[in-house]
Amino acid sequence: MNYPDFYKNIKTIAIVGLSDKSDRPSYKVCKYLMEHGFKIIPVNPNIESVFGLKSFQNLKDIKEPIDVVDIFRKSEFVEPIVDEAIKIGAKSIWMQEGVVNEVAAAKARSAGLTVVMNMCMMKEYKKII
Repeated sequence: MNYPDFYKNIKTIAIVGLSDKSDRPSYKVCKYLMEHGFKIIPVNPNIESVFGLKSFQNLKDIKEPIDVVDIFRKSEFVEPIVDEAIKIGAKSIWMQEGVVNEVAAAKARSAGLTVVMNMCMMKEYKKII
């Protein structure tokens, strides 16, 4: 994949499993991406907000187009998230470091989504800026 083009073509990132705890990787990645101009939409039914942004219960509650669904959930919980991402018309699925689900990835690819697995969105962005 051509990562510079990938990042150039995205604006809105829904982060599934985003934590409001500053020591969590999802929090750090979100903060970094926000600082670099990306619009973040938190998705976590267990928190009300993070960084002053309302947290959504799930992807289907979001009423605007999503370029990337960035997943911070255990691999076994990814498939229903991918199903929702396909239904809402997301363009890409990004599974963070340690998150691998080949069945979900194949499903997303067959629906026309770009898929990245087991990589950190922040680390990859740092390589190209």
